[in-house]
Amino acid sequence: MLPLIGSKEGIGHIAFCFVDASDIALVPDPAYPVYAISTKLAGGEPYYMPLTEQHHFLPDLDSIPQDVVKRSKVLWLNYPNNPTGAVAELDFFNRVVEFARKNNLAVCHDGPYTEVAFDGYKPVSFLQASGAHEVGIEFHSLSKSYNMTGWRIGMAVGNACMIDALKRVKSNLDSGIPQAIQYAAIEALNGPQEAIAAHNNTYQRRRDLVVDVLNDIGCQAQAPKASLYVWAKVPPGYTSLEFSASLLDQVGVLVIPGTGYGSNGEGYVRLSLTLPDAALVKALSKLSAWQDSRNRFKSKH
Repeated sequence: MLPLIGSKEGIGHIAFCFVDASDIALVPDPAYPVYAISTKLAGGEPYYMPLTEQHHFLPDLDSIPQDVVKRSKVLWLNYPNNPTGAVAELDFFNRVVEFARKNNLAVCHDGPYTEVAFDGYKPVSFLQASGAHEVGIEFHSLSKSYNMTGWRIGMAVGNACMIDALKRVKSNLDSGIPQAIQYAAIEALNGPQEAIAAHNNTYQRRRDLVVDVLNDIGCQAQAPKASLYVWAKVPPGYTSLEFSASLLDQVGVLVIPGTGYGSNGEGYVRLSLTLPDAALVKALSKLSAWQDSRNRFKSKH
């Protein structure tokens, strides 16, 4: 186990441990941009694995060309997923372990949302898979579980050689987490845990409101089992960017176009459940107003 100055810091540095010039990292698309950017900063090349609704937003590992696999050093995964809200079960992670063993890959699983889940669902950790400690590590953060975003504290856990490599890089780049933040994290981890369930109840209530309004305005959206995000299809006739711009220009609501997370995000937008309740209700009211104005326009033309 290695403490991190937020999980993003470790995610950004791990590429320098395993990726050299001409090496490939297998990166989901759409995905958190740091996976691909850190690969490029280390001189490597991302190979983008499409995450599609038809495949439950899980990468199809068998479809990756063998010449790509041979040059690959790292496999990135992230479940519960940002931006799609998708989840992965243990059987998928077991297949990932076998794929990594067969192809000598280091698996990096970004798992900061494993405590953010709804309707009684409990996400699994990649490290629960048989043999996961032999092939990979998992990143986690206190930002999501304990609302410590900005305090910057997280951890990497798993394969000892991978952890040691990351420690060697970090020891030359930083001097550790500020002590006050460490004490705050100790209190969060050792203290009462009821706050996690309370937060999740709040997020679940917001999720239901968001999904209902999105479907009402012509966006197809399913309620995610976990994560802080709703991934919705844009209405027919719009690209992701056009739809986002329309909402911003006409009613002052900002949603993130799916293409901000990769080319396979085209046709979708991401909405976050972290907006305070009053602001969220106001934004949803504006989304409904956008649909009303759209209907009036159609009736006139």
